[in-house]
Amino acid sequence: MDTKSSKLRLGGEATMQEASGPRVSVRDLFWAFLLVGLSGFGGVLPFVRHMLVDKRRWLSPAEFTEVLGLSQLLPGPNVVNISIYVGARFAGAIGATAAFLGMMVAPIAIVLCLGAAYTRYGDLPAIANAFRGVASAAAGLVVAMAIKIAWPVLRSGRTIAISALVFGAIVIIKLPLVWTLAIMAPVSVLWIWWKAS
Repeated sequence: MDTKSSKLRLGGEATMQEASGPRVSVRDLFWAFLLVGLSGFGGVLPFVRHMLVDKRRWLSPAEFTEVLGLSQLLPGPNVVNISIYVGARFAGAIGATAAFLGMMVAPIAIVLCLGAAYTRYGDLPAIANAFRGVASAAAGLVVAMAIKIAWPVLRSGRTIAISALVFGAIVIIKLPLVWTLAIMAPVSVLWIWWKAS
């Protein structure tokens, strides 16, 4: 009886823990986003996704895409918005602050040092070539991450059509991003909601 009830109790606790999601401390949030901030040059969004989805599994691929979509609509850099959201989700206001500081402290220090070095030595060919190489690598990371983000979303004609319209508006028509978001955000939400209802 005791053994059976103990197993049931443990099973119930495990189920409740699984249902409530991973347990993430304030320290975990700070160090995870600090490492991400130290890892990325030219944009850390691919590293943020890898850390949250692939490595620590704090978010599923679909959840990350939803959070990224929300962050796109909010003022400020995407990665900062994501760090604040994730921190607040797992540890409230303190977690949001820890994640934000972890994300920003190291890049600010590095940018200040590199900015001073580039101002002084930026005309040297070796330095200019190094920055072009870093920019190329960053572009490749962004393209790879865009494919990963699009994969779980582009599973129907509607989502593919919306993505194609946004791509055409920005790349072909060269519509400003603000106007593209102002037009396509409500259109896409209403279209998906109308078809799903």
